[in-house]
Amino acid sequence: MTNNDLIDSLIIEWKRERPDLDTSAMSIVGRILLLGKALEKRANKTVSALNIHYTDLDVLATIRRSGKPYELTPSQLMKSVLISSGAMTALLNRLTKLELIYRASNPKDGRVKLVGITEKGIRIIDEAIVLRMAEAIESISALNDSEEEQLSFLLKKLLSSLNNPHEVCK
Repeated sequence: MTNNDLIDSLIIEWKRERPDLDTSAMSIVGRILLLGKALEKRANKTVSALNIHYTDLDVLATIRRSGKPYELTPSQLMKSVLISSGAMTALLNRLTKLELIYRASNPKDGRVKLVGITEKGIRIIDEAIVLRMAEAIESISALNDSEEEQLSFLLKKLLSSLNNPHEVCK
């Protein structure tokens, strides 16, 4: 019996078809891509009972973490949330319709809009974040404490080596 996963199979197939290619990085990059998809799917499933998506949770959590008065500009949100600016506009429109956020003019500068979280939004995010953190803990339960620490360090190192990892989703 073999322990090959999808990435091993892809590498084997490329070595057969194109032995000139160096596929060694795919053993890491391919698995990180698959892992990202799997983790996002789990996160979406976890918060779906609250009628929100993972990206909704990301925006609501960002505003909630900002502290009172729980208001940020769209550009402040973009620095923390991993979605494109076009997707952000659509998401903010959706969250407004769900009455989880509101948009208002900044009293300090009327040209600048603020995105704030409603009382309903606070209730939803406070419930969702508990579920999300429990799901995240469960997602890495295959690792011991030392492995968690080492993987966290290595992923952070890899991210920081890329040219502006926050710009990936913009």
